[in-house]
Amino acid sequence: MRVLVFQHIAVEHPGIFRDFLAADGGSFDAVELDAGEAIPSFDGYDALWVMGGPMDVWQEREHPWLAAEKRAIREWVSAGRPYLGVCLGHQLLADAMGGRVGPAAAPEVGILTVALTEAGKADPLFHGLPETKTCLQWHGAAVLGLPPDTTVLARSPVCPVQAMRIGACAYGLQYHVEATKDTVPEWACVPEYETALEAVQGPGALDRFRAEADRHLAGLNAAARILYGNFGRIVAAG
Repeated sequence: MRVLVFQHIAVEHPGIFRDFLAADGGSFDAVELDAGEAIPSFDGYDALWVMGGPMDVWQEREHPWLAAEKRAIREWVSAGRPYLGVCLGHQLLADAMGGRVGPAAAPEVGILTVALTEAGKADPLFHGLPETKTCLQWHGAAVLGLPPDTTVLARSPVCPVQAMRIGACAYGLQYHVEATKDTVPEWACVPEYETALEAVQGPGALDRFRAEADRHLAGLNAAARILYGNFGRIVAAG
């Protein structure tokens, strides 16, 4: 599998998915959009992964490259090609395909749970995964209006669209599946993320969050490996 990756900040990369891809003999090319790198031709790529970032989908004035990214996502997904978006990548998928994204009813930051919908339980992306999933969350925006041809696959008490599928193989996940041991400490150095963390969890939140993430990391990575394998089979199925 050869993957094109859109990144929006250097510390939000495919994380543990890089290890899975390398072990399978695959490869990826990362485009750092916030640094002005150009979106390449799609020729030769089997999947598009779009990662998270501290900006919001509606901030095109502050980040003009968002408009070109949304056009590229729309072109890719409209062609029926496999897509996996995480956090901001999930929101960009919704926005690009005609949905609506805005501030969430409440931010979610921490090790939390999401529950699969009936459609999610039957979806091939979640085959072999529990109906209630422990995951890492760090977001303050959410998908508030669904694009056409969208199926909601998972939800949480404050965020009704934690996972979705558009068409046959374009997936968005609001929560993070790519976590490594470095994720929380690296992301806490991003001012927007640090502010959100302390606003939700209070002073001293980083040490608590890091310890909790470390306790759950093995389980998070095991679930990520299953989801990665499921996505790879979706790609292979064409």
